[in-house]
Amino acid sequence: MSEVLTHRHGFVVALTGGIAAGKSSVSRCFETLGIHVYDADVAAREVVAPDSAGLAAIVAHFGISVLNAQNQLDRAVMRERIFGNEAERRTLEAITHPRVRRWLHDRVMADRGPYCLLAIPLFAENHEHYRWVDRVLVVDAPESLQLQRLMQRDGIDEALARRMIERQARREHRLSLAHDVIENGGDEAALDQAVAELHARYLSLAQAKH
Repeated sequence: MSEVLTHRHGFVVALTGGIAAGKSSVSRCFETLGIHVYDADVAAREVVAPDSAGLAAIVAHFGISVLNAQNQLDRAVMRERIFGNEAERRTLEAITHPRVRRWLHDRVMADRGPYCLLAIPLFAENHEHYRWVDRVLVVDAPESLQLQRLMQRDGIDEALARRMIERQARREHRLSLAHDVIENGGDEAALDQAVAELHARYLSLAQAKH
């Protein structure tokens, strides 16, 4: 799938962070202020929906066994197919990732707000494909708090939670890409204040860009 993404309308902020750092909470704060947030996880489901070109490409490579009874992608089966198989994982990503980026880019091009956010959990792992964003916002949290949230959210033990964190990009790498950082220690008032300050900054930057 060819990929040539043109320059975008408006001002675009990529929102990312480690697992269970609190990206969803930050997204909701910006949405409360009237800012659109376009989510890569939503895009990932949309681009492999039934009858989509993405799903057809997956079936062409992996076979019909990756579909469930409703002709939807069976994510559990797909995970098993690529688990421990680097070549198959890369093949799946080559099918889905460009389509996710195109989906996000199309939303940005249609957005008419003063600025918008792209929530991209794996931004640090794929940042070279997002050179068209204007700014990077990283949500950061102490690893001990990430572990606690992850164990509680997913009902898993600490060993599995640690492995999930370790599979992601290193915290230092994420922070090295950031223009802005929100330290999310769980204080809602502090989070609201941090988002309000960034909102004012992004409005100013967006206005200066035009």
